[in-house]
Formats: sequence, C-alpha cells, structure tokens
Amino acid sequence: MNREALQKKVEEQILDSYEALYRLAFTYVHQEQDALDIVQESVYRAMKHASSVREEQYIETWLWRITMNTAIDFIRKNRRELVQEEFPEAGVEDQYQDFDTLEALEVLSEKERAVVVLRFFEDRQIREVAEILQENTNTVKTILYRSLRKLKIELTREELLYEG
Repeated sequence: MNREALQKKVEEQILDSYEALYRLAFTYVHQEQDALDIVQESVYRAMKHASSVREEQYIETWLWRITMNTAIDFIRKNRRELVQEEFPEAGVEDQYQDFDTLEALEVLSEKERAVVVLRFFEDRQIREVAEILQENTNTVKTILYRSLRKLKIELTREELLYEG
C-alpha cells in the first residue's frame, strides 16, 4: 500500500475511533481537557508516523496503543494528583457512568486498568486486547482475572465504608 493510501486509512480510522480513544484517555486522567489533549497528541503522533504501519488491519490496534502510551506519558510527566472533575459534556456522551467502578480502577496498575477498560468498557475480545497491548492472550487472561479480583475487593471495601 502506498504512503498516501496508508495516510488516508489512518485518517479514516482516527475519525471512526475518536470518541472511543477519548473515553480510553479519560479513564487514565479523569479530566475532560487532559483527555482531549491526550487524544490530540495521539492523533498528531499517528499522523506523523502513519507510514510506519505495516498492515492496514493493524491500524486500529496501533491507534489504541499510541493513545494508551500517550496517556501514560502524560501521567508520568504531570506527577501531580489528578482531581476528578465532572464527566465530559462536550458533545461526547460518556458511556462510563458507574462512578464507584471508575474510582476503583485507581487500585489497578496501568496495564491492569488497560485490560479492564478495553475488555469491559470498550467491549473488546481477549484476542483484541492482547493485540493492542502486545501481550499473549493467556497473559491478558491472567491480568484480567487478577484485576477483577482487585476490583471486587476494592468495591466491597468501598461498599462497607459507605454503609458503615
């Protein structure tokens, strides 16, 4: 595939995935403007390096990976405590409306959070999650199982604190 055609395919995938990429970024930073900045930076990186995609079928996975890495870079760079603000209203309907679960995600490592978000919030198959994270499917299953146990413990703890 020539460079122009590949660039066009990347652009199309960005447009198709923009809201999902925003939601993914938002799960990392919990602030609308920061999530928008992350997506903007991710799109810039994707367009700049579009010629590095080897096969068209991997464009979506590649975009998800760029967005996750950009979010992680953002967090590391801004080592400040991120204060959770209102959920987005700027024309993007938030599909993550269980606030307790969103808060509980904070107990997970970056990779654990990515697995849970991709699997349950974005409804990705285990195989797709493995491709995005560049992991073995069995590794992803293990991470998912461990993450769900952590979340269950955290949500139970929060529920007990709320009731008590």
